[in-house]
Amino acid sequence: MATFSYLRVSTLEQNTEKNKLDILTFANNKKLGNVEFIEEQISGKANYRKRLLGALLEKMQTGDVLIVPELSRIARSITQIFEVIEIVKNKGIILYSLKENFCSNDKSITSTVATTIFALVAQIERDLISLRTKEALQAKKQSGVKLGRPRGKGKSKLDEHKDDILKLIELHVPKTLVAKQYGTTVTNLYNYLKRCQNEGKA
Repeated sequence: MATFSYLRVSTLEQNTEKNKLDILTFANNKKLGNVEFIEEQISGKANYRKRLLGALLEKMQTGDVLIVPELSRIARSITQIFEVIEIVKNKGIILYSLKENFCSNDKSITSTVATTIFALVAQIERDLISLRTKEALQAKKQSGVKLGRPRGKGKSKLDEHKDDILKLIELHVPKTLVAKQYGTTVTNLYNYLKRCQNEGKA
């Protein structure tokens, strides 16, 4: 068994020393042995497969352990985060995320999958929104470009979350929970999903 920790920093967050200390303390308490840190400075917008994380997941073996300080360090897309969780489960890797107190090997997750997924999504989305806001404000300060874009006719506020919504529906998360997460009604969500389906057939 080998234990790794993946630490990604953006241009806004340079210091990983506290994360390292927290991870080493956690690994020591869990008796996980020596930790090999994999660090890189890159935007979370880059696909995880094109980052050091992708190479790390490729080489890790069944029984290995991967520790991250929080799930939003894996990627800025909930869809990609779920992909990584699926990969580690399929390969028999144990993933720990300290902030969410998450363990991919926790048997209780299986029996409460919908509730657990939604709880994770809610927490991750809050973290991602905060990070995106900071980066957007930084970009605005540097370039003077206005944030956001006007919604034209036929646009929905759910469009920017389309991939994440469809992924949650695919995972059978209750539509009432998905609607609540994205600030809409169940009726509007049904209409939006119907529209997406019709667009897919076009």
